[in-house]
Amino acid sequence: MRHAGLIAGAATAALVAAGAITYAVAGDDGGGRTPSAESADAGFARDMAVHHQQAVEMSYIVRDRTKDEEVRRLAYDIAQTQANQRGMMLGWLDLWGLPKVSSEPPMTWMDMGGMASGKHGALMPGMATDSEMKKLGELDGKQAEVFYLQLMTAHHKGGIHMAEGCAAKCQVGVEKRLAQGMVDAQQSEISLMADMLKNRGATPRA
Repeated sequence: MRHAGLIAGAATAALVAAGAITYAVAGDDGGGRTPSAESADAGFARDMAVHHQQAVEMSYIVRDRTKDEEVRRLAYDIAQTQANQRGMMLGWLDLWGLPKVSSEPPMTWMDMGGMASGKHGALMPGMATDSEMKKLGELDGKQAEVFYLQLMTAHHKGGIHMAEGCAAKCQVGVEKRLAQGMVDAQQSEISLMADMLKNRGATPRA
């Protein structure tokens, strides 16, 4: 419970900070220059918005499939934080006058467009497939909890990889800081979820 409280506190702080920086991002630390549609800044905003949307969907699914308060609290925190961050990133694209979709494969901005095959609906590494999303919606109780925690652990690992890419490649200062914040928060949540899985006699999937 203590870990969950820490995560919730971090999520709340992130939401407050997010609201304060959303409208200032367009020229932050970039000399007033607007990122190009092919830039890492735009690519990360587009791809992570998609990545986050699935995390939000998974979190709301599991909240309807279990009565366990620890899992429901974590799912709510993840859904609220990532929905807020998704809105920020889409808002930045609007501020920059850039499209929210690209003809290039996801993760092209990381020189990894070939990894994003879109196989079975998994557009980027870490994302759940269509069949996994369907399965999550069919499970109940402990089975739903374990499967959600396993899916979200893999999802976070994929998200961390992308966020680290933005922290290294993005030029807009506030976006780089948001990306690093994602890395830190999601690493903490991965540790929390490992403990939650252990308590349920399960482990993260390989």
